[in-house]
Amino acid sequence: MKKTEVYILSGFLGSGKTTLLKNILQQERDEQRKVAVIMNELGEVSVDSNAVQEDTPLKELLNGCVCCTIQGQFETHLHSLLQEHELDSIYIETTGVAHPIEVLDACMSPLFANEISVKAIVTLIDAKRWKDRHSLSLQLQKLLQEQVRHADIILLNKTDELSESEKASLLFDVQSINNEATSLLTTHASVNMELLRNAQLRKKGQHEQTHVHDHLHLKTFVHEFKNPVDVDQFENWLRNMPDTIYRIKGYMRFTHSKETYLFQYSYGMPLYMKELMKFPSVLVFIGENLQHDEMKKQLQQLEEQS
Repeated sequence: MKKTEVYILSGFLGSGKTTLLKNILQQERDEQRKVAVIMNELGEVSVDSNAVQEDTPLKELLNGCVCCTIQGQFETHLHSLLQEHELDSIYIETTGVAHPIEVLDACMSPLFANEISVKAIVTLIDAKRWKDRHSLSLQLQKLLQEQVRHADIILLNKTDELSESEKASLLFDVQSINNEATSLLTTHASVNMELLRNAQLRKKGQHEQTHVHDHLHLKTFVHEFKNPVDVDQFENWLRNMPDTIYRIKGYMRFTHSKETYLFQYSYGMPLYMKELMKFPSVLVFIGENLQHDEMKKQLQQLEEQS
């Protein structure tokens, strides 16, 4: 019996997992293979799901992490995808703070263990984030190491701004943690599907526990805008963003334009992309020690001033 290939896409917040997923799905589509996606978001709303084309079966897991709070829900989704579709492969995009081994464990349910073949854990690393990882809390530093240590393929992403010596140092760092994985320098998470298909899932050893709420103290905050905001005032507000906010993503409208923008923020860098469709203006914040009331107040003031 032919088994459905499963790929686990791992990596810290903002490393490029959704871009990787889009690249892979396009290659799978070109080869006319039948694929499905399970997307896990820490927040209550999904932003990245718009990266998946409508005819691709998609299951979303919101407001929790596969590796702890919603493992049962994950198993149900995976089981139903296998029952409802004849699939060549399933891609699991984990939250940026998921431990890949615990996601792998969730794939080993007796419900469907004989129907799937987990091909690889693919970990993406944001090259700049890795270089400055010591500024993160010790728990998050440990999580980044764990995501590298248990990978079968490591994509060192966003390396176009690094010098040759910085690239060499990055590779040395990563290979000293995991010298058995295939390591690749990438930009825009660009990778050939053949590399993934030829991967071999290695035997996994013991791993550190890094549950989102119990160990990492990461929280999410969701804000819905009722009105467009002034882009300059919004940029000024962003400049004072504390280092403990690692990721912001969502959709926004600004007073200078009728367009809706996909907004991404990672490691101090904002990115705006025009969207063809109108989505609700919602931002999801992911970080440590989020001051919900204060953030809500500041964002409401932004709306009032615009």
